[in-house]
Amino acid sequence: MKIVGCDFHPSFQQVAILDVVSGEVRELKLLHASGEAERFYRELESPVLVGMESVGNSLWFERLMEQLGHELWIGDAAQIRASYVRRQKTDKRDAGHILTLLLEKRFPRIWVPCQSERDQRQLLLHRHRLVEMRTRVKTELQHLALNQGMQQKRHLWSVRGRADFEKLPLEGWTARRRADLLKVLALLEGQVADLDEAVGQVAFSNVQARLLMTQPGVGPITALAFVVTIGDVRRFKRGKQVASYLGLIPSERSSGSKRRLGAITKQGNVFLRTMLVEAAQSAVRHDEQLQKEYAHRCHSKPKGVAKVAAARKLAVRLYWMLRTQTPYRAAVHNEGSPSHPVVG
Repeated sequence: MKIVGCDFHPSFQQVAILDVVSGEVRELKLLHASGEAERFYRELESPVLVGMESVGNSLWFERLMEQLGHELWIGDAAQIRASYVRRQKTDKRDAGHILTLLLEKRFPRIWVPCQSERDQRQLLLHRHRLVEMRTRVKTELQHLALNQGMQQKRHLWSVRGRADFEKLPLEGWTARRRADLLKVLALLEGQVADLDEAVGQVAFSNVQARLLMTQPGVGPITALAFVVTIGDVRRFKRGKQVASYLGLIPSERSSGSKRRLGAITKQGNVFLRTMLVEAAQSAVRHDEQLQKEYAHRCHSKPKGVAKVAAARKLAVRLYWMLRTQTPYRAAVHNEGSPSHPVVG
C-alpha cells in the first residue's frame, strides 16, 4: 500500500509518497498540463490513499482518483495549516506535513458532496450569479432614469413604468446605453426564468427539499440549497453545529473571566447564508413564532442583527425538520417538548 501527501496547485502538485511495505519516501513535482500527474497515478498499484487540502479547480483530479480506484481524502485547509507550527512554508514541507497527518491519523477529513449534489449546486450558483448581474443592470437603468428626473423607484419595472421609461426622450450615447441595457435585462430575465423553472423541477423531485418547503418563507431555491449544502444531517449532533457550519454564530475572543462577542464569523457557505437571510425576512411575515421573536429583537437591536438572528433560527429549524423528518406544522407544535429538541 502507498500513502500520498499531495500539495495541489492549479498547474502542478507536489507529492510525498510513502511505501508502507519498504518504508521508502519519495518526493516529486508533477505537472498537470503535460499529463505527468495523470501518468503517475495510473502507474500506482492499488490500494493507494491520497490526502490533499480542500482547494478550488480540483474536480478533474477528484474524478481521476475515483476512476482509478484510489481513495482520496480531502482535509480542512485551515486546520491543516494550524497544525503546522514551523514558520517555513514550502510546497515540499506542505506535502510532507499532509503525509505526516495521514500517518498519525490526525488528518482533518471533511465531507464531500456527491456528483449530483455538486451539479445541483452549479445550477443554484449559476442562477444566483445571473440574478446579481440582473440587479446591477437594473441599478444602472435606475441611475439613468434619475439623471433624467424620472423617480419611479420599484415602479420603474411595472408595465407602465417601463413604457414611460422607453418613451423618455434621450440623445446620442445615452439613448444607446438605455437600449443596450434594456436588451441585456430582457436576456437576463429570460435566462433567470428558465433557471427558476429548472430549480423548481429539481426541488419538487427531492423529498428532503419538499419537506423543507412546508416552512413558510422557504421556497424551492432555499430548500434545495440547504439540502445540497448540508448533505447528511447526521453529520451534526446539534443545531448549534449547523449554525457554526454556516457562519451564523458570533465571533468570540474570550480569556479568563472576560468574554467578548463580535459579529458573526461568516465562516461558511456564503450563498446558503444569503439565501437564509432572504428567506428569514419572508418567514417572519408568515410564521407567528418567528415574527414575535423578530419584533422583540427589533426593539433592542439593529434590524440587521434581528435578520441574522432570524436566519440562524430558521437554519436550526430546517435542520431539525430534516433530522426528525417532521413537516413544519408538527415541528412548530413539538418545539420545546421533551421528545423534541428546542430550536434555537
